[in-house]
Amino acid sequence: MKIIIAGAGDVGFHLAKLLSYESQDTYIIDFDGAKLDYLNSHLDVITKKGDATSIKLLKEIGIDSADLLIAVTDSQNTNFTISVIGKSLGVKKTIARIDNPEFLNNCEVDFTKFGLDFMISPQELAANEIKMLLNQSSFNDTVAFESGIFNVLGTPLTYKSPIVDLTVKEAKQKFADVDFITIAIKRQGESQTIIPRGNTVYEIGDQVYFCVPNYSMKDLYPITGKKRLNIKNVMILGGGSIGEKTARKLCKDNFRVKLIEKKKDKAELLAEQLSDTLVINGDGRDLELLEEENIRETDAFIAVTGNSETNIMSCLVAKSKGVKKTVALVENMDYIDISQTIGIQSLINKKLLAASNIFRHIRKGEILDLANLHNVDAEVFEFEVQKGAKVAEHPIKDLRFPREAVFGGLIRNEKAIMPTGNVQFQIGDKVIVFCLPEAISGVERLFK
Repeated sequence: MKIIIAGAGDVGFHLAKLLSYESQDTYIIDFDGAKLDYLNSHLDVITKKGDATSIKLLKEIGIDSADLLIAVTDSQNTNFTISVIGKSLGVKKTIARIDNPEFLNNCEVDFTKFGLDFMISPQELAANEIKMLLNQSSFNDTVAFESGIFNVLGTPLTYKSPIVDLTVKEAKQKFADVDFITIAIKRQGESQTIIPRGNTVYEIGDQVYFCVPNYSMKDLYPITGKKRLNIKNVMILGGGSIGEKTARKLCKDNFRVKLIEKKKDKAELLAEQLSDTLVINGDGRDLELLEEENIRETDAFIAVTGNSETNIMSCLVAKSKGVKKTVALVENMDYIDISQTIGIQSLINKKLLAASNIFRHIRKGEILDLANLHNVDAEVFEFEVQKGAKVAEHPIKDLRFPREAVFGGLIRNEKAIMPTGNVQFQIGDKVIVFCLPEAISGVERLFK
């Protein structure tokens, strides 16, 4: 598959990184030579310095033979233009990063006629992620598959967790009445993600990811030493696109929302647009203001300003005031690895969310869904078992499955089934797999 990516920013880089594991024929276009040099030194891709709206440049790299054009520059208008030109020059499919909610939700205009086959909004994805994190508030990472039939939940272990110092096998024996699978462990001070085996020991401070069917979610709380949080009062710092979308979504779900916006004119506009949200004009870094707005009675604090440092520090302040749940928007990629270790419970990065979402459209037909876990250099896939797939030839225990991957769950006829060794997959089954980058191609071969 030949793929052209316009924009070598965080979204483009993460996409290119995902594609490089699969030996796709990938081209990256950007004006910034330094970004392209960095890509060349780290990934197996072809870079081209220049303007992605240039007809001459697009023809030079063979746009007419390309399967997919992905426009993810920082400019919505540029992405629109690139897609229109690319489609006119013969690319089979286009995906554009578009932030205007009118474009995304408008049924009156058929944008496919102009050359936009699919549009994606990082802000919309971030708002949806925040809403999901509040609904599963005791966990700092959460992904739902097939409307929640199976769920991946991540949380750090504390001394309160009864599985600390137990092996994975011992924990399963102790909680034999609970259906769960540990799919990954990120250990403090270690860069490599652990794919747990039966003799892997849980340690205090481990960030552990579980795959659980919907009926077992309530039983996971005592295993992790967590209590289910009742989140009703939410304070949002930052009235930008993500803050506005998040407030709107939470109010629809009957959360009580306060939104703090520093710019007076912006706050006044938001107050008019968000009738169910209490909009406050002020600086959310002002401790006196936070106290006046009853920060101590707030259940969740969400910091989504355009400044990663402000978001991190504000969440730390909120946590020190007794707020149960904090969520920070972290745009600086260098901060992602350290945010949770210094006390930020949940973080989101809208560019990583966008890249993972776009990646779903690139994958072959057997892959139904894909999710990226924070602070983990790996992916969670949902495969559909096709006719003739190698994975359906033998029970799980007899499959030559890569050690760098693990089965998380099986969905058959909309029912959750735990993937034990004697289970054999059937055509049409939907299978959740956690996979390190080096094992992706091997896992994919089994599902073909």
